[in-house]
Amino acid sequence: MVRSITRSNRVSEVICAPGNAGIAQLARCIPASQRDLDDLLRVTAAESPDLVVVGPELPLSLGLVDELQRRSIPVFGPTQSAAQLESSKAFAKRFMQRHQIPTAAYAVATSEHQAMESIDLFHFPLMIKADGLASGKGVIMCESRREATEAISGLLGGKLLGEVQAAIVIEEFLTGEELSFLTLTDGKHVVPLVPAQDHKRIGEGDKGPNTGGMGVYSTDAMLDGQMRDWILHHIAQPAVNGMAAEDAPFAGVLYIGLMMTARGPMVLEFNARFGDPETQAILARLDSDLLEALEASVEGRLGDTELRWKPGASACVIAASSGYPGSYLTGHRISGLEEAASIPGVEIFHSGTRLVDGHYVTEGGRVLGVTAAAATLEQSLSKVYEALGRIQFEGMYYRRDIGRRSLKMA
Repeated sequence: MVRSITRSNRVSEVICAPGNAGIAQLARCIPASQRDLDDLLRVTAAESPDLVVVGPELPLSLGLVDELQRRSIPVFGPTQSAAQLESSKAFAKRFMQRHQIPTAAYAVATSEHQAMESIDLFHFPLMIKADGLASGKGVIMCESRREATEAISGLLGGKLLGEVQAAIVIEEFLTGEELSFLTLTDGKHVVPLVPAQDHKRIGEGDKGPNTGGMGVYSTDAMLDGQMRDWILHHIAQPAVNGMAAEDAPFAGVLYIGLMMTARGPMVLEFNARFGDPETQAILARLDSDLLEALEASVEGRLGDTELRWKPGASACVIAASSGYPGSYLTGHRISGLEEAASIPGVEIFHSGTRLVDGHYVTEGGRVLGVTAAAATLEQSLSKVYEALGRIQFEGMYYRRDIGRRSLKMA
Protein backbone atom coordinates (compact mmCIF):
# COMPACT_ATOMS: atom_id res chain seq x y z
CA MET A 1 0.00 0.00 0.00
CA VAL A 2 2.85 2.38 0.85
CA ARG A 3 4.51 1.66 -2.51
CA SER A 4 1.28 2.41 -4.41
CA ILE A 5 0.46 5.56 -2.42
CA THR A 6 3.97 7.01 -2.88
CA ARG A 7 3.49 6.76 -6.65
CA SER A 8 0.70 9.34 -6.59
CA ASN A 9 1.83 12.72 -7.96
CA ARG A 10 -0.07 14.45 -5.15
CA VAL A 11 1.80 12.79 -2.29
CA SER A 12 4.69 14.71 -0.76
CA GLU A 13 5.38 12.31 2.11
CA VAL A 14 4.11 9.02 3.53
CA ILE A 15 4.45 8.35 7.25
CA CYS A 16 4.02 4.79 8.50
CA ALA A 17 3.40 3.70 12.10
CA PRO A 18 5.14 1.45 12.91
CA GLY A 19 6.31 0.33 9.46
CA ASN A 20 9.20 -2.07 8.90
CA ALA A 21 12.68 -2.18 7.36
CA GLY A 22 11.31 -2.37 3.81
CA ILE A 23 8.76 0.40 4.24
CA ALA A 24 11.54 2.62 5.65
CA GLN A 25 12.99 2.80 2.11
CA LEU A 26 9.85 4.65 0.99
CA ALA A 27 8.29 6.29 4.05
CA ARG A 28 9.21 7.89 7.35
CA CYS A 29 8.54 5.23 9.98
CA ILE A 30 7.45 6.17 13.50
CA PRO A 31 7.39 3.63 16.35
CA ALA A 32 3.83 2.92 17.49
CA SER A 33 1.82 0.03 18.87
CA GLN A 34 -1.09 -1.30 16.81
CA ARG A 35 -2.66 -2.44 20.08
CA ASP A 36 -2.59 1.03 21.68
CA LEU A 37 -5.18 3.51 20.41
CA ASP A 38 -3.68 6.37 22.42
CA ASP A 39 -0.29 5.73 20.84
CA LEU A 40 -1.74 5.75 17.31
CA LEU A 41 -3.75 8.91 18.05
CA ARG A 42 -0.63 10.57 19.46
CA VAL A 43 1.26 9.91 16.21
CA THR A 44 -1.65 11.21 14.12
CA ALA A 45 -2.01 14.39 16.19
CA ALA A 46 1.72 15.10 15.92
CA GLU A 47 1.82 14.66 12.12
CA SER A 48 -1.51 16.30 11.05
CA PRO A 49 -1.85 14.16 7.89
CA ASP A 50 -4.19 14.99 5.01
CA LEU A 51 -5.36 11.37 5.00
CA VAL A 52 -4.96 8.41 7.35
CA VAL A 53 -5.10 4.91 5.81
CA VAL A 54 -5.63 2.14 8.37
CA GLY A 55 -4.02 -1.05 7.11
CA PRO A 56 -4.26 -3.80 9.75
CA GLU A 57 -7.37 -5.35 11.27
CA LEU A 58 -6.48 -4.79 14.94
CA PRO A 59 -6.67 -0.95 14.97
CA LEU A 60 -9.94 -1.19 13.00
CA SER A 61 -11.43 -3.53 15.59
CA LEU A 62 -10.30 -1.20 18.40
CA GLY A 63 -12.13 1.76 16.84
CA LEU A 64 -9.26 3.87 15.46
CA VAL A 65 -11.43 5.09 12.56
CA ASP A 66 -14.18 6.21 14.97
CA GLU A 67 -11.67 8.21 17.05
CA LEU A 68 -10.15 9.90 13.99
CA GLN A 69 -13.58 10.75 12.60
CA ARG A 70 -14.48 12.40 15.93
CA ARG A 71 -11.38 14.56 15.48
CA SER A 72 -12.42 15.45 11.88
CA ILE A 73 -9.32 13.75 10.44
CA PRO A 74 -9.97 12.16 7.01
CA VAL A 75 -9.52 8.41 7.41
CA PHE A 76 -9.87 5.42 5.08
CA GLY A 77 -11.29 2.30 6.71
CA PRO A 78 -14.46 1.03 8.39
CA THR A 79 -15.64 1.99 11.87
CA GLN A 80 -15.45 -0.43 14.79
CA SER A 81 -19.06 -1.56 14.35
CA ALA A 82 -18.61 -2.05 10.59
CA ALA A 83 -15.32 -3.92 11.10
CA GLN A 84 -17.25 -6.58 13.04
CA LEU A 85 -17.66 -8.27 9.66
CA GLU A 86 -14.05 -9.35 10.18
CA SER A 87 -13.50 -9.11 13.93
CA SER A 88 -16.38 -11.50 14.75
CA LYS A 89 -17.07 -14.51 12.56
CA ALA A 90 -20.26 -15.18 14.54
CA PHE A 91 -21.49 -11.66 13.75
CA ALA A 92 -20.63 -12.13 10.07
CA LYS A 93 -22.48 -15.44 9.77
CA ARG A 94 -25.61 -14.09 11.48
CA PHE A 95 -25.40 -10.96 9.31
CA MET A 96 -25.26 -13.05 6.13
CA GLN A 97 -28.23 -15.07 7.30
CA ARG A 98 -30.23 -11.88 7.96
CA HIS A 99 -29.46 -10.51 4.49
CA GLN A 100 -29.71 -13.73 2.44
CA ILE A 101 -26.04 -13.69 1.42
CA PRO A 102 -24.95 -17.19 0.34
CA THR A 103 -22.67 -18.89 2.87
CA ALA A 104 -22.09 -22.31 4.44
CA ALA A 105 -24.47 -23.74 7.06
CA TYR A 106 -23.15 -22.97 10.54
CA ALA A 107 -23.62 -23.09 14.30
CA VAL A 108 -22.18 -20.76 16.96
CA ALA A 109 -21.04 -22.27 20.28
CA THR A 110 -19.85 -20.57 23.47
CA SER A 111 -19.01 -23.71 25.48
CA GLU A 112 -17.43 -27.09 24.84
CA HIS A 113 -20.73 -28.83 25.66
CA GLN A 114 -22.65 -26.67 23.18
CA ALA A 115 -19.96 -27.17 20.53
CA MET A 116 -19.98 -30.96 20.93
CA GLU A 117 -23.76 -30.99 20.53
CA SER A 118 -23.45 -28.76 17.43
CA ILE A 119 -20.97 -30.97 15.56
CA ASP A 120 -23.61 -33.72 15.51
CA LEU A 121 -25.56 -31.50 13.09
CA PHE A 122 -22.80 -31.72 10.46
CA HIS A 123 -21.11 -34.32 8.29
CA PHE A 124 -17.32 -34.65 8.39
CA PRO A 125 -15.13 -33.03 7.29
CA LEU A 126 -16.25 -29.78 8.89
CA MET A 127 -14.66 -26.43 9.68
CA ILE A 128 -14.14 -24.95 13.15
CA LYS A 129 -13.29 -21.25 13.32
CA ALA A 130 -12.24 -18.87 16.07
CA ASP A 131 -14.79 -16.08 16.44
CA GLY A 132 -12.21 -13.33 16.92
CA LEU A 133 -9.13 -12.11 15.06
CA ALA A 134 -6.52 -14.85 14.63
CA SER A 135 -4.06 -13.60 11.96
CA GLY A 136 -5.30 -16.21 9.50
CA LYS A 137 -4.60 -19.11 11.89
CA GLY A 138 -8.04 -19.55 13.48
CA VAL A 139 -9.57 -21.88 10.86
CA ILE A 140 -9.25 -25.65 11.38
CA MET A 141 -10.50 -28.38 9.06
CA CYS A 142 -11.57 -31.43 11.08
CA GLU A 143 -11.93 -34.82 9.42
CA SER A 144 -13.04 -36.74 12.51
CA ARG A 145 -14.81 -36.28 15.83
CA ARG A 146 -11.46 -36.57 17.62
CA GLU A 147 -9.95 -33.72 15.57
CA ALA A 148 -13.07 -31.61 16.17
CA THR A 149 -12.88 -32.25 19.92
CA GLU A 150 -9.22 -31.18 19.98
CA ALA A 151 -9.98 -28.01 17.96
CA ILE A 152 -12.91 -27.07 20.20
CA SER A 153 -10.96 -27.45 23.44
CA GLY A 154 -7.89 -25.79 21.92
CA LEU A 155 -9.81 -22.68 20.82
CA LEU A 156 -12.15 -22.34 23.81
CA GLY A 157 -9.34 -23.19 26.24
CA GLY A 158 -6.83 -20.78 24.70
CA LYS A 159 -4.13 -23.33 23.85
CA LEU A 160 -4.31 -23.00 20.06
CA LEU A 161 -4.12 -19.22 19.64
CA GLY A 162 -2.67 -18.15 22.97
CA GLU A 163 -5.91 -16.56 24.09
CA VAL A 164 -9.33 -17.91 25.00
CA GLN A 165 -12.06 -17.59 22.37
CA ALA A 166 -15.43 -16.58 23.84
CA ALA A 167 -17.17 -18.28 20.91
CA ILE A 168 -16.43 -20.52 17.95
CA VAL A 169 -18.18 -21.11 14.65
CA ILE A 170 -18.78 -24.63 13.34
CA GLU A 171 -19.35 -24.74 9.60
CA GLU A 172 -20.15 -27.16 6.82
CA PHE A 173 -17.15 -27.99 4.64
CA LEU A 174 -17.39 -26.46 1.16
CA THR A 175 -15.57 -27.75 -1.92
CA GLY A 176 -14.52 -25.77 -4.98
CA GLU A 177 -11.98 -23.13 -5.97
CA GLU A 178 -11.27 -20.36 -3.48
CA LEU A 179 -11.36 -16.77 -4.74
CA SER A 180 -10.48 -13.48 -3.08
CA PHE A 181 -12.83 -10.76 -4.32
CA LEU A 182 -11.82 -7.35 -2.96
CA THR A 183 -13.91 -4.23 -3.39
CA LEU A 184 -13.69 -0.56 -2.45
CA THR A 185 -16.83 0.97 -0.99
CA ASP A 186 -17.90 4.37 0.32
CA GLY A 187 -20.87 2.91 2.21
CA LYS A 188 -23.15 3.03 -0.85
CA HIS A 189 -21.22 2.35 -4.04
CA VAL A 190 -19.03 -0.71 -4.63
CA VAL A 191 -16.06 -0.84 -7.02
CA PRO A 192 -14.40 -4.25 -7.58
CA LEU A 193 -10.65 -4.85 -7.70
CA VAL A 194 -9.18 -7.62 -9.86
CA PRO A 195 -9.70 -11.12 -8.38
CA ALA A 196 -6.97 -13.21 -6.76
CA GLN A 197 -6.48 -16.69 -5.33
CA ASP A 198 -4.66 -17.08 -2.01
CA HIS A 199 -2.88 -20.24 -0.85
CA LYS A 200 -3.44 -20.48 2.92
CA ARG A 201 -1.89 -23.85 3.80
CA ILE A 202 1.77 -24.04 4.76
CA GLY A 203 2.53 -27.12 2.63
CA GLU A 204 2.59 -27.78 -1.09
CA GLY A 205 -0.53 -29.39 -2.46
CA ASP A 206 -2.50 -27.34 0.12
CA LYS A 207 -1.42 -29.58 3.02
CA GLY A 208 -0.80 -28.70 6.66
CA PRO A 209 -2.08 -25.94 8.92
CA ASN A 210 -3.48 -22.60 7.80
CA THR A 211 -1.23 -19.56 7.71
CA GLY A 212 -1.73 -15.87 6.99
CA GLY A 213 -1.14 -16.73 3.32
CA MET A 214 1.83 -18.36 1.54
CA GLY A 215 1.25 -16.98 -1.95
CA VAL A 216 -1.31 -15.59 -4.34
CA TYR A 217 -1.88 -14.96 -8.02
CA SER A 218 -4.23 -12.84 -10.08
CA THR A 219 -5.32 -13.20 -13.74
CA ASP A 220 -8.13 -11.85 -15.90
CA ALA A 221 -9.18 -15.43 -16.69
CA MET A 222 -10.09 -16.23 -13.07
CA LEU A 223 -13.48 -14.56 -13.30
CA ASP A 224 -15.60 -13.64 -16.32
CA GLY A 225 -17.64 -10.44 -16.42
CA GLN A 226 -20.95 -12.20 -15.87
CA MET A 227 -19.79 -13.93 -12.67
CA ARG A 228 -18.10 -10.75 -11.42
CA ASP A 229 -21.39 -8.88 -11.81
CA TRP A 230 -23.29 -11.68 -10.04
CA ILE A 231 -20.94 -11.48 -7.04
CA LEU A 232 -21.26 -7.69 -6.99
CA HIS A 233 -25.07 -7.73 -7.10
CA HIS A 234 -25.75 -10.77 -4.87
CA ILE A 235 -22.94 -10.53 -2.30
CA ALA A 236 -20.93 -7.29 -2.24
CA GLN A 237 -23.74 -4.76 -2.70
CA PRO A 238 -26.17 -6.59 -0.36
CA ALA A 239 -23.44 -6.66 2.31
CA VAL A 240 -22.86 -2.90 2.00
CA ASN A 241 -26.61 -2.20 1.89
CA GLY A 242 -27.15 -4.50 4.89
CA MET A 243 -24.53 -2.76 7.03
CA ALA A 244 -26.05 0.62 6.18
CA ALA A 245 -29.50 -0.69 7.12
CA GLU A 246 -28.10 -1.84 10.48
CA ASP A 247 -26.70 1.65 11.23
CA ALA A 248 -23.10 0.51 10.73
CA PRO A 249 -22.26 1.86 7.24
CA PHE A 250 -19.19 0.13 5.83
CA ALA A 251 -16.64 2.29 4.00
CA GLY A 252 -13.17 1.08 3.05
CA VAL A 253 -12.09 -2.29 1.65
CA LEU A 254 -14.65 -5.08 1.81
CA TYR A 255 -12.65 -8.23 1.19
CA ILE A 256 -14.85 -11.20 0.30
CA GLY A 257 -13.31 -14.66 0.61
CA LEU A 258 -15.34 -16.96 -1.64
CA MET A 259 -15.62 -20.64 -2.39
CA MET A 260 -16.79 -21.17 -5.97
CA THR A 261 -18.96 -24.23 -5.35
CA ALA A 262 -21.27 -26.28 -7.57
CA ARG A 263 -24.12 -24.35 -5.86
CA GLY A 264 -22.54 -21.04 -6.83
CA PRO A 265 -20.26 -18.60 -4.98
CA MET A 266 -20.44 -18.94 -1.17
CA VAL A 267 -18.85 -16.52 1.30
CA LEU A 268 -16.15 -18.09 3.49
CA GLU A 269 -15.26 -14.87 5.29
CA PHE A 270 -15.29 -11.10 5.15
CA ASN A 271 -12.24 -8.99 5.91
CA ALA A 272 -12.41 -5.27 6.57
CA ARG A 273 -9.13 -4.38 4.88
CA PHE A 274 -6.70 -5.17 2.08
CA GLY A 275 -5.52 -8.76 2.56
CA ASP A 276 -1.96 -10.02 2.71
CA PRO A 277 -0.59 -11.33 0.35
CA GLU A 278 -3.52 -10.56 -1.99
CA THR A 279 -2.72 -6.84 -1.96
CA GLN A 280 0.78 -7.38 -3.35
CA ALA A 281 -0.54 -9.20 -6.43
CA ILE A 282 -3.60 -6.98 -6.89
CA LEU A 283 -1.85 -3.61 -6.60
CA ALA A 284 0.93 -4.85 -8.91
CA ARG A 285 -1.76 -4.76 -11.62
CA LEU A 286 -3.29 -1.39 -10.71
CA ASP A 287 -2.75 1.20 -13.45
CA SER A 288 -4.55 4.15 -11.84
CA ASP A 289 -3.91 6.34 -8.78
CA LEU A 290 -4.68 4.42 -5.59
CA LEU A 291 -4.77 7.60 -3.51
CA GLU A 292 -7.57 9.05 -5.63
CA ALA A 293 -9.65 5.90 -5.13
CA LEU A 294 -9.06 5.94 -1.35
CA GLU A 295 -10.09 9.61 -1.16
CA ALA A 296 -13.21 8.89 -3.24
CA SER A 297 -14.15 6.20 -0.71
CA VAL A 298 -13.68 8.58 2.23
CA GLU A 299 -15.64 11.38 0.52
CA GLY A 300 -18.51 9.25 -0.81
CA ARG A 301 -17.54 9.71 -4.48
CA LEU A 302 -16.87 6.13 -5.54
CA GLY A 303 -19.87 6.17 -7.86
CA ASP A 304 -17.79 8.36 -10.21
CA THR A 305 -14.61 6.29 -9.87
CA GLU A 306 -13.34 3.71 -12.33
CA LEU A 307 -10.10 1.84 -11.70
CA ARG A 308 -7.73 0.99 -14.56
CA TRP A 309 -5.90 -2.34 -14.57
CA LYS A 310 -2.93 -3.74 -16.47
CA PRO A 311 -3.96 -6.79 -18.51
CA GLY A 312 -2.19 -10.07 -17.87
CA ALA A 313 -1.28 -11.57 -14.52
CA SER A 314 0.65 -11.18 -11.30
CA ALA A 315 1.90 -13.41 -8.51
CA CYS A 316 3.35 -13.11 -5.01
CA VAL A 317 5.12 -15.89 -3.11
CA ILE A 318 5.95 -15.60 0.58
CA ALA A 319 9.40 -16.46 1.90
CA ALA A 320 8.83 -17.66 5.46
CA SER A 321 10.87 -18.67 8.48
CA SER A 322 11.26 -22.41 9.09
CA GLY A 323 8.69 -23.53 11.67
CA TYR A 324 6.02 -20.99 10.74
CA PRO A 325 3.04 -20.96 11.51
CA GLY A 326 4.35 -22.55 14.72
CA SER A 327 7.45 -21.40 16.58
CA TYR A 328 10.42 -20.08 14.60
CA LEU A 329 13.73 -18.31 15.17
CA THR A 330 14.42 -14.71 14.09
CA GLY A 331 17.55 -12.62 13.56
CA HIS A 332 18.87 -14.53 10.53
CA ARG A 333 20.70 -12.34 8.02
CA ILE A 334 19.02 -12.00 4.59
CA SER A 335 21.19 -11.90 1.46
CA GLY A 336 20.51 -11.52 -2.25
CA LEU A 337 17.77 -8.88 -2.07
CA GLU A 338 19.42 -6.48 -4.53
CA GLU A 339 20.14 -9.28 -7.02
CA ALA A 340 16.53 -10.49 -6.78
CA ALA A 341 15.08 -6.98 -7.19
CA SER A 342 17.19 -6.42 -10.33
CA ILE A 343 15.01 -8.86 -12.29
CA PRO A 344 12.70 -6.70 -14.49
CA GLY A 345 9.15 -6.57 -13.10
CA VAL A 346 10.04 -7.99 -9.67
CA GLU A 347 9.17 -6.12 -6.47
CA ILE A 348 10.10 -7.37 -3.02
CA PHE A 349 7.84 -6.37 -0.15
CA HIS A 350 9.13 -6.73 3.41
CA SER A 351 6.87 -8.28 6.01
CA GLY A 352 8.91 -9.59 8.93
CA THR A 353 12.30 -7.86 8.59
CA ARG A 354 14.51 -5.56 10.63
CA LEU A 355 17.62 -3.55 9.76
CA VAL A 356 20.60 -4.36 12.02
CA ASP A 357 24.02 -2.75 11.40
CA GLY A 358 23.11 -2.06 7.78
CA HIS A 359 21.89 -5.61 7.07
CA TYR A 360 18.35 -6.98 6.81
CA VAL A 361 17.52 -9.78 9.24
CA THR A 362 14.40 -11.90 9.76
CA GLU A 363 11.91 -10.61 12.33
CA GLY A 364 8.74 -12.63 11.70
CA GLY A 365 7.16 -15.82 10.44
CA ARG A 366 6.39 -14.46 7.00
CA VAL A 367 9.49 -12.52 6.00
CA LEU A 368 9.22 -11.34 2.37
CA GLY A 369 6.55 -11.14 -0.35
CA VAL A 370 8.29 -11.61 -3.71
CA THR A 371 5.99 -10.20 -6.38
CA ALA A 372 5.94 -9.81 -10.17
CA ALA A 373 3.47 -8.76 -12.86
CA ALA A 374 3.78 -9.91 -16.47
CA ALA A 375 1.78 -10.67 -19.61
CA THR A 376 0.98 -14.22 -18.46
CA LEU A 377 0.78 -16.10 -15.17
CA GLU A 378 3.60 -18.40 -16.28
CA GLN A 379 5.88 -15.41 -16.85
CA SER A 380 4.90 -13.83 -13.51
CA LEU A 381 5.65 -17.03 -11.59
CA SER A 382 8.90 -17.57 -13.48
CA LYS A 383 10.14 -14.12 -12.41
CA VAL A 384 9.06 -14.67 -8.80
CA TYR A 385 10.77 -18.04 -8.47
CA GLU A 386 13.92 -16.78 -10.20
CA ALA A 387 14.03 -13.95 -7.64
CA LEU A 388 13.45 -16.36 -4.74
CA GLY A 389 16.39 -18.42 -5.99
CA ARG A 390 18.65 -15.40 -5.42
CA ILE A 391 17.50 -14.73 -1.83
CA GLN A 392 18.91 -16.62 1.12
CA PHE A 393 18.47 -16.74 4.89
CA GLU A 394 18.83 -19.59 7.34
CA GLY A 395 15.65 -21.71 7.44
CA MET A 396 14.07 -19.95 4.45
CA TYR A 397 10.95 -21.78 3.27
CA TYR A 398 8.50 -21.09 0.45
CA ARG A 399 5.91 -23.04 -1.47
CA ARG A 400 6.98 -23.97 -4.99
CA ASP A 401 3.48 -24.68 -6.30
CA ILE A 402 1.74 -21.28 -6.09
CA GLY A 403 -0.56 -20.92 -9.11
CA ARG A 404 0.52 -24.27 -10.55
CA ARG A 405 -2.98 -25.74 -10.51
CA SER A 406 -4.19 -22.87 -12.68
CA LEU A 407 -1.37 -23.46 -15.17
CA LYS A 408 -2.30 -27.16 -15.42
CA MET A 409 -5.94 -26.27 -16.03
CA ALA A 410 -5.08 -23.75 -18.76
